Amino acid sequence: MIIVLKPATTEEQLNKFTNMLKDSYGVKVNKWDGVQSTVLGLIGDTTRVDIEYIDAQSIVESVKRVQEPYKKANRKFHPDDSKIKVTDSVTIGGGSLHIMAGPCSVESEQQIVQIAKDVKQSGATLLRGGAFKPRTSPYAFQGLKAEGLDLLKTARKETGLPIVTEIMRASHIDMFENVDIIQVGARNMQNFELLKELGKIDKPILLKRGLSATIEEWLMSAEYIMAGGNDKVILCERGIRTYETFTRNTLDVSAIPIIKKLSHLPVVVDPSHAAGKSWLVEPLAMAAVAAGADGLIIEVHNDPPHALSDGAQSLTPKQFDAVAKKVFALKSALDTEV
Repeated sequence: MIIVLKPATTEEQLNKFTNMLKDSYGVKVNKWDGVQSTVLGLIGDTTRVDIEYIDAQSIVESVKRVQEPYKKANRKFHPDDSKIKVTDSVTIGGGSLHIMAGPCSVESEQQIVQIAKDVKQSGATLLRGGAFKPRTSPYAFQGLKAEGLDLLKTARKETGLPIVTEIMRASHIDMFENVDIIQVGARNMQNFELLKELGKIDKPILLKRGLSATIEEWLMSAEYIMAGGNDKVILCERGIRTYETFTRNTLDVSAIPIIKKLSHLPVVVDPSHAAGKSWLVEPLAMAAVAAGADGLIIEVHNDPPHALSDGAQSLTPKQFDAVAKKVFALKSALDTEV
Protein backbone atom coordinates (compact mmCIF):
# COMPACT_ATOMS: atom_id res chain seq x y z
CA MET A 1 0.00 0.00 0.00
CA ILE A 2 1.21 3.50 -0.84
CA ILE A 3 0.27 6.67 0.99
CA VAL A 4 1.21 10.05 -0.48
CA LEU A 5 1.32 12.84 2.09
CA LYS A 6 0.50 16.49 1.51
CA PRO A 7 3.51 18.81 1.09
CA ALA A 8 2.72 20.80 4.23
CA THR A 9 2.95 17.77 6.55
CA THR A 10 5.11 18.47 9.60
CA GLU A 11 7.63 16.07 11.10
CA GLU A 12 5.47 15.76 14.23
CA GLN A 13 2.38 14.85 12.18
CA LEU A 14 4.42 12.36 10.15
CA ASN A 15 5.80 10.60 13.24
CA LYS A 16 2.38 10.42 14.89
CA PHE A 17 0.77 9.04 11.72
CA THR A 18 3.56 6.52 11.13
CA ASN A 19 3.36 5.21 14.70
CA MET A 20 -0.40 4.84 14.35
CA LEU A 21 0.02 2.72 11.21
CA LYS A 22 2.55 0.46 12.89
CA ASP A 23 0.59 0.06 16.13
CA SER A 24 -2.86 -0.33 14.59
CA TYR A 25 -2.04 -2.57 11.65
CA GLY A 26 1.30 -4.21 12.45
CA VAL A 27 2.88 -3.13 9.17
CA LYS A 28 6.36 -1.91 8.36
CA VAL A 29 6.45 1.69 7.08
CA ASN A 30 9.13 2.84 4.63
CA LYS A 31 9.43 6.58 4.05
CA TRP A 32 10.68 8.15 0.85
CA ASP A 33 11.19 11.91 0.56
CA GLY A 34 10.57 12.93 -3.03
CA VAL A 35 11.01 16.26 -4.76
CA GLN A 36 7.31 17.14 -4.54
CA SER A 37 6.00 15.04 -1.68
CA THR A 38 6.65 12.37 0.93
CA VAL A 39 5.60 8.80 0.14
CA LEU A 40 4.96 6.08 2.72
CA GLY A 41 5.15 2.46 1.66
CA LEU A 42 3.33 -0.05 3.86
CA ILE A 43 4.82 -3.53 3.76
CA GLY A 44 3.21 -6.55 5.37
CA ASP A 45 -0.40 -7.71 5.67
CA THR A 46 -2.31 -4.62 4.53
CA THR A 47 -5.66 -6.40 4.09
CA ARG A 48 -6.85 -5.03 7.46
CA VAL A 49 -5.92 -1.44 6.64
CA ASP A 50 -8.99 0.74 6.24
CA ILE A 51 -8.28 2.77 3.12
CA GLU A 52 -11.23 5.12 3.65
CA TYR A 53 -10.05 5.94 7.18
CA ILE A 54 -6.49 6.57 6.00
CA ASP A 55 -7.68 8.69 3.09
CA ALA A 56 -9.74 10.84 5.46
CA GLN A 57 -6.69 11.97 7.45
CA SER A 58 -5.85 15.64 6.97
CA ILE A 59 -2.22 15.02 5.98
CA VAL A 60 -2.99 12.39 3.33
CA GLU A 61 -3.02 13.35 -0.35
CA SER A 62 -3.86 9.90 -1.73
CA VAL A 63 -3.73 6.19 -0.87
CA LYS A 64 -3.84 3.04 -3.00
CA ARG A 65 -3.02 -0.63 -2.82
CA VAL A 66 -0.10 -2.10 -4.75
CA GLN A 67 -0.69 -5.41 -6.50
CA GLU A 68 2.88 -6.18 -7.53
CA PRO A 69 4.77 -8.51 -5.16
CA TYR A 70 7.93 -6.35 -5.33
CA LYS A 71 7.72 -3.29 -3.12
CA LYS A 72 11.14 -1.74 -2.59
CA ALA A 73 12.01 -2.04 -6.29
CA ASN A 74 8.62 -0.61 -7.28
CA ARG A 75 8.48 2.87 -8.79
CA LYS A 76 5.16 3.48 -7.04
CA PHE A 77 7.03 3.45 -3.74
CA HIS A 78 9.94 5.48 -5.10
CA PRO A 79 8.76 7.80 -7.91
CA ASP A 80 12.16 9.32 -8.75
CA ASP A 81 14.94 7.41 -10.52
CA SER A 82 17.51 5.92 -8.16
CA LYS A 83 21.08 7.11 -8.55
CA ILE A 84 23.65 4.54 -7.47
CA LYS A 85 26.90 6.15 -6.35
CA VAL A 86 29.88 3.92 -7.11
CA THR A 87 32.69 6.41 -6.50
CA ASP A 88 32.87 10.18 -6.16
CA SER A 89 33.12 10.44 -9.96
CA VAL A 90 30.79 7.62 -11.04
CA THR A 91 27.05 7.57 -10.34
CA ILE A 92 24.82 5.25 -12.35
CA GLY A 93 21.27 6.40 -13.07
CA GLY A 94 19.62 9.78 -13.28
CA GLY A 95 20.25 10.45 -16.96
CA SER A 96 23.96 9.70 -17.31
CA LEU A 97 25.45 7.00 -19.54
CA HIS A 98 28.33 4.85 -18.28
CA ILE A 99 30.19 2.10 -20.08
CA MET A 100 31.71 -0.85 -18.23
CA ALA A 101 34.30 -2.44 -20.51
CA GLY A 102 36.94 -5.12 -20.31
CA PRO A 103 37.65 -8.79 -20.95
CA CYS A 104 35.34 -11.67 -20.17
CA SER A 105 38.19 -13.23 -18.18
CA VAL A 106 41.22 -11.70 -16.53
CA GLU A 107 44.16 -13.60 -18.01
CA SER A 108 47.31 -11.75 -16.95
CA GLU A 109 48.48 -8.48 -15.43
CA GLN A 110 49.75 -7.17 -18.75
CA GLN A 111 46.45 -8.02 -20.45
CA ILE A 112 44.09 -6.44 -17.92
CA VAL A 113 46.17 -3.32 -17.31
CA GLN A 114 46.58 -2.57 -21.02
CA ILE A 115 42.90 -3.15 -21.77
CA ALA A 116 41.97 -0.92 -18.83
CA LYS A 117 44.13 1.88 -20.22
CA ASP A 118 42.68 1.43 -23.70
CA VAL A 119 39.01 1.44 -22.70
CA LYS A 120 39.49 4.39 -20.37
CA GLN A 121 41.00 6.39 -23.21
CA SER A 122 37.90 5.57 -25.28
CA GLY A 123 35.49 6.82 -22.60
CA ALA A 124 34.74 3.80 -20.43
CA THR A 125 34.21 4.79 -16.81
CA LEU A 126 34.34 1.31 -15.25
CA LEU A 127 36.48 -1.78 -15.84
CA ARG A 128 34.75 -5.16 -16.09
CA GLY A 129 36.60 -8.44 -15.90
CA GLY A 130 35.90 -11.98 -14.76
CA ALA A 131 37.98 -13.50 -11.98
CA PHE A 132 35.54 -16.31 -11.19
CA LYS A 133 33.95 -17.67 -14.36
CA PRO A 134 30.81 -19.85 -14.42
CA ARG A 135 31.08 -21.89 -17.61
CA THR A 136 28.66 -24.30 -19.25
CA SER A 137 31.42 -26.88 -19.62
CA PRO A 138 33.34 -28.05 -16.53
CA TYR A 139 36.41 -28.35 -18.76
CA ALA A 140 36.43 -24.72 -19.86
CA PHE A 141 38.63 -22.03 -18.27
CA GLN A 142 37.12 -21.15 -14.89
CA GLY A 143 39.05 -17.94 -14.23
CA LEU A 144 42.09 -17.00 -12.13
CA LYS A 145 39.86 -16.59 -9.06
CA ALA A 146 41.60 -14.73 -6.18
CA GLU A 147 44.59 -13.91 -8.37
CA GLY A 148 42.20 -12.41 -10.91
CA LEU A 149 40.72 -10.14 -8.25
CA ASP A 150 44.21 -8.93 -7.34
CA LEU A 151 44.98 -8.20 -10.99
CA LEU A 152 41.77 -6.18 -11.33
CA LYS A 153 42.82 -4.11 -8.33
CA THR A 154 46.20 -3.58 -9.96
CA ALA A 155 44.48 -2.30 -13.10
CA ARG A 156 42.30 -0.01 -10.98
CA LYS A 157 45.42 1.40 -9.30
CA GLU A 158 47.01 2.01 -12.72
CA THR A 159 43.96 3.68 -14.31
CA GLY A 160 41.59 4.83 -11.56
CA LEU A 161 38.71 2.88 -13.11
CA PRO A 162 36.29 1.30 -10.61
CA ILE A 163 36.08 -2.48 -11.08
CA VAL A 164 33.08 -4.72 -11.77
CA THR A 165 33.39 -8.48 -11.36
CA GLU A 166 31.19 -11.49 -10.75
CA ILE A 167 30.68 -13.32 -7.48
CA MET A 168 29.81 -17.02 -7.44
CA ARG A 169 28.85 -17.78 -3.87
CA ALA A 170 28.12 -16.14 -0.52
CA SER A 171 31.27 -17.51 1.11
CA HIS A 172 33.32 -15.32 -1.26
CA ILE A 173 31.82 -12.00 -0.10
CA ASP A 174 34.79 -11.09 2.11
CA MET A 175 37.08 -11.50 -0.91
CA PHE A 176 35.02 -8.85 -2.74
CA GLU A 177 35.34 -6.20 -0.02
CA ASN A 178 37.46 -3.95 -2.26
CA VAL A 179 35.46 -4.53 -5.45
CA ASP A 180 33.46 -1.45 -6.49
CA ILE A 181 30.47 -3.25 -8.05
CA ILE A 182 29.68 -6.91 -7.38
CA GLN A 183 28.07 -8.63 -10.33
CA VAL A 184 25.51 -11.41 -9.92
CA GLY A 185 25.51 -13.47 -13.11
CA ALA A 186 22.46 -14.72 -14.99
CA ARG A 187 22.84 -18.23 -13.59
CA ASN A 188 22.80 -16.90 -10.02
CA MET A 189 19.88 -14.48 -10.43
CA GLN A 190 17.73 -16.83 -8.34
CA ASN A 191 20.43 -17.97 -5.95
CA PHE A 192 18.35 -16.55 -3.12
CA GLU A 193 20.80 -17.38 -0.34
CA LEU A 194 23.49 -15.39 -2.17
CA LEU A 195 21.06 -12.52 -2.76
CA LYS A 196 20.13 -12.43 0.94
CA GLU A 197 23.79 -12.14 1.93
CA LEU A 198 24.40 -9.39 -0.63
CA GLY A 199 21.48 -7.55 0.94
CA LYS A 200 23.50 -7.24 4.15
CA ILE A 201 26.41 -5.32 2.63
CA ASP A 202 26.72 -1.68 1.61
CA LYS A 203 27.95 -2.05 -1.95
CA PRO A 204 26.43 -1.65 -5.46
CA ILE A 205 25.17 -4.93 -6.95
CA LEU A 206 24.85 -5.46 -10.71
CA LEU A 207 22.05 -8.02 -11.05
CA LYS A 208 21.92 -9.76 -14.43
CA ARG A 209 18.64 -11.11 -15.74
CA GLY A 210 18.37 -14.90 -15.82
CA LEU A 211 18.36 -16.67 -19.16
CA SER A 212 14.67 -17.55 -18.90
CA ALA A 213 13.52 -15.07 -16.26
CA THR A 214 10.42 -12.93 -16.60
CA ILE A 215 10.67 -9.26 -15.74
CA GLU A 216 8.72 -9.83 -12.54
CA GLU A 217 11.06 -12.66 -11.49
CA TRP A 218 14.02 -10.39 -12.19
CA LEU A 219 12.54 -7.61 -10.04
CA MET A 220 11.75 -10.09 -7.28
CA SER A 221 15.43 -11.07 -7.23
CA ALA A 222 16.28 -7.39 -6.81
CA GLU A 223 13.72 -7.32 -4.00
CA TYR A 224 15.66 -10.03 -2.15
CA ILE A 225 18.74 -7.81 -2.06
CA MET A 226 16.81 -4.67 -1.16
CA ALA A 227 14.75 -6.42 1.52
CA GLY A 228 18.03 -7.18 3.28
CA GLY A 229 18.84 -3.48 3.50
CA ASN A 230 20.98 -2.90 0.41
CA ASP A 231 19.15 -0.63 -2.02
CA LYS A 232 22.16 -0.15 -4.32
CA VAL A 233 20.90 -2.44 -7.06
CA ILE A 234 21.63 -1.98 -10.77
CA LEU A 235 19.70 -4.22 -13.16
CA CYS A 236 21.40 -5.70 -16.22
CA GLU A 237 19.54 -6.93 -19.29
CA ARG A 238 21.83 -9.44 -21.04
CA GLY A 239 19.47 -11.26 -23.36
CA ILE A 240 17.09 -14.14 -22.78
CA ARG A 241 16.79 -17.61 -24.27
CA THR A 242 14.27 -17.90 -27.11
CA TYR A 243 13.78 -20.29 -30.01
CA GLU A 244 16.19 -18.21 -32.14
CA THR A 245 19.61 -19.87 -32.51
CA PHE A 246 21.45 -17.37 -34.71
CA THR A 247 22.45 -15.26 -31.70
CA ARG A 248 23.69 -16.48 -28.35
CA ASN A 249 20.63 -14.94 -26.69
CA THR A 250 17.87 -12.54 -27.74
CA LEU A 251 18.33 -9.01 -26.42
CA ASP A 252 15.02 -7.88 -24.91
CA VAL A 253 15.19 -4.19 -25.77
CA SER A 254 11.57 -3.78 -24.64
CA ALA A 255 12.65 -4.67 -21.10
CA ILE A 256 14.43 -1.32 -20.78
CA PRO A 257 11.36 0.97 -20.98
CA ILE A 258 9.27 -1.62 -19.13
CA ILE A 259 11.69 -1.63 -16.21
CA LYS A 260 11.81 2.17 -16.30
CA LYS A 261 8.02 2.21 -15.94
CA LEU A 262 7.81 -0.44 -13.22
CA SER A 263 10.93 0.32 -11.21
CA HIS A 264 13.16 3.20 -10.15
CA LEU A 265 16.34 1.11 -10.44
CA PRO A 266 18.89 1.92 -13.17
CA VAL A 267 19.25 -0.47 -16.11
CA VAL A 268 22.51 -1.48 -17.78
CA VAL A 269 22.54 -3.53 -21.00
CA ASP A 270 25.04 -6.21 -22.03
CA PRO A 271 25.01 -6.42 -25.84
CA SER A 272 28.02 -8.77 -25.87
CA HIS A 273 26.33 -11.71 -24.15
CA ALA A 274 23.10 -11.08 -25.99
CA ALA A 275 24.76 -11.15 -29.40
CA GLY A 276 27.52 -13.69 -29.01
CA LYS A 277 28.99 -12.08 -32.14
CA SER A 278 31.26 -9.04 -32.09
CA TRP A 279 29.73 -7.43 -35.20
CA LEU A 280 26.32 -7.28 -33.52
CA VAL A 281 27.54 -5.43 -30.42
CA GLU A 282 27.41 -1.97 -32.00
CA PRO A 283 23.79 -2.03 -33.29
CA LEU A 284 22.53 -3.63 -30.08
CA ALA A 285 24.39 -1.06 -27.97
CA MET A 286 22.88 1.76 -30.03
CA ALA A 287 19.40 0.27 -29.64
CA ALA A 288 19.87 0.00 -25.88
CA VAL A 289 20.91 3.64 -25.55
CA ALA A 290 18.00 4.76 -27.72
CA ALA A 291 15.64 2.77 -25.48
CA GLY A 292 16.87 4.57 -22.38
CA ALA A 293 19.61 2.40 -20.87
CA ASP A 294 21.67 3.97 -18.08
CA GLY A 295 24.78 2.11 -19.13
CA LEU A 296 26.41 -0.61 -21.20
CA ILE A 297 28.70 -3.48 -20.25
CA ILE A 298 30.85 -4.50 -23.20
CA GLU A 299 33.49 -7.19 -23.55
CA VAL A 300 36.84 -5.97 -24.90
CA HIS A 301 39.91 -8.13 -25.49
CA ASN A 302 43.30 -7.25 -26.96
CA ASP A 303 43.40 -10.53 -28.93
CA PRO A 304 39.86 -11.98 -29.30
CA PRO A 305 40.82 -15.06 -31.40
CA HIS A 306 43.04 -16.25 -28.54
CA ALA A 307 40.82 -15.18 -25.61
CA LEU A 308 40.38 -17.85 -22.94
CA SER A 309 36.63 -17.20 -22.92
CA ASP A 310 34.02 -15.52 -25.16
CA GLY A 311 36.43 -14.31 -27.83
CA ALA A 312 33.76 -14.40 -30.54
CA GLN A 313 31.72 -11.66 -28.87
CA SER A 314 34.66 -9.50 -27.74
CA LEU A 315 35.64 -6.25 -29.42
CA THR A 316 39.23 -5.18 -29.95
CA PRO A 317 40.19 -1.88 -28.28
CA LYS A 318 40.02 -0.20 -31.69
CA GLN A 319 36.54 -1.55 -32.35
CA PHE A 320 35.43 -0.52 -28.87
CA ASP A 321 36.69 3.00 -29.46
CA ALA A 322 34.49 3.28 -32.56
CA VAL A 323 31.43 1.90 -30.75
CA ALA A 324 31.96 4.18 -27.75
CA LYS A 325 32.15 7.26 -29.95
CA LYS A 326 28.85 6.34 -31.62
CA VAL A 327 26.90 5.56 -28.44
CA PHE A 328 28.08 8.73 -26.70
CA ALA A 329 27.16 10.77 -29.79
CA LEU A 330 23.73 9.14 -29.82
CA LYS A 331 23.24 9.85 -26.12
CA SER A 332 24.23 13.48 -26.64
CA ALA A 333 21.80 13.82 -29.55
CA LEU A 334 18.96 12.30 -27.53
CA ASP A 335 19.66 14.62 -24.58
CA THR A 336 19.73 17.62 -26.90
CA GLU A 337 16.34 16.73 -28.34
CA VAL A 338 14.88 16.57 -24.84
